[in-house]
Amino acid sequence: MKKNICLYFQVHQPTRLRLYRFFDIGKDSHYYDDFANRTILHRIATKCYLPMNELLLDAIKRQDGQFKVAFSISGTALEQFDRYAPEVIESFRKLADTGCVEFLCETYSHSLASLISVNEFRHQVERQRATVEKYFGKTPTAFRNTELIYSDDIGAELYDMGFKTVLTEGARHILGWRSPDFLYSNPKAPKQKLLLRNYAFSDDIAFRFSNKGWDEWPLTSEKFTHWLKEAEGDIINLFMDYETFGEHQSAETGIFDFMKALPGAVLEAGGLAFVTPSEAASKLKPVSELDVHEPISWADEERDVTAWLGNELQQDAFNKLYGLVEKLSIIDDPVLWADFAHLQESDHFYYMCTKFFSDGDVHKYFNPYDTPYEAFINYMNVLSDFIIRVNDAYAAKN
Repeated sequence: MKKNICLYFQVHQPTRLRLYRFFDIGKDSHYYDDFANRTILHRIATKCYLPMNELLLDAIKRQDGQFKVAFSISGTALEQFDRYAPEVIESFRKLADTGCVEFLCETYSHSLASLISVNEFRHQVERQRATVEKYFGKTPTAFRNTELIYSDDIGAELYDMGFKTVLTEGARHILGWRSPDFLYSNPKAPKQKLLLRNYAFSDDIAFRFSNKGWDEWPLTSEKFTHWLKEAEGDIINLFMDYETFGEHQSAETGIFDFMKALPGAVLEAGGLAFVTPSEAASKLKPVSELDVHEPISWADEERDVTAWLGNELQQDAFNKLYGLVEKLSIIDDPVLWADFAHLQESDHFYYMCTKFFSDGDVHKYFNPYDTPYEAFINYMNVLSDFIIRVNDAYAAKN
């Protein structure tokens, strides 16, 4: 039997907050940096989304449908595509029409709701499922939570929502001696199948590709294919941010040339086949259950949720935000719900991270603020205004 290669890309763009000062609280409730959101999206669309979508479409055609990929695109990213770059949506639709691309479900707002509010988590998942159907005519059957966050309990909740296939991280502290290159199952929902990210191979492309100090540089499609073929296991899951191509790794590094050559190299090598997550789940049998008592993710060395909730600043902002859920449900105002959705985006909490050791450079690269404290103050100023609006609306309702 051929070894399976599952290639999955995450597409997300946060709704960036403008500089919101203390004196704006109670006076101005427009929280977003529209100029930055538009400018950055146009840049990434030009450098990544449009050329990569064209490259993948060409690869699918050249390989006569044997090349397959999967995407999850957050609702917030789709909102920005609609507003600033509708041609990006059209290019994804062309990929959808090939039948060789699977669109996964996730949280609409790329949020951390699965860690605190079952109702809000379910709401966002259902909203995202409907959004994928609206844009691409596909009903997602596999799930990828924000930042690959997963636990047994989260998986069981997803199974109850109809998701029998879930993607997550092949975290070493969970796997122990076992390999991520097999299918596993959830002990709390035994029929649910888990695809685990092979972080070593994934990060070879996402992080090490342009590092001239890496002892395997330069990475060629032939070399990478040889590694895939030599690896043991049933399936190798290559999961990464789509912005790897052209944004995090610039075109000058040769990343597009690598990706253009990879499908042919893999298929010509023999013994390897591309599959989508749902195809993998239908083809393969789990080798064992995987116990994940505490939430894991694909972030940082710890592979846990401390990138977003690891300090008191993050926890304070997080708890204050989700403390509003009950009042928002009673008020049920679409404008307040929309702002609540944007304030839930995991990026806001990521910017407040105070890790400065092995993962500090990664956090700095993705952070528009000079310090975590500056990110916290700006967010809390916005949240303070939002709380006033919620309380006023709640008082008026009662």
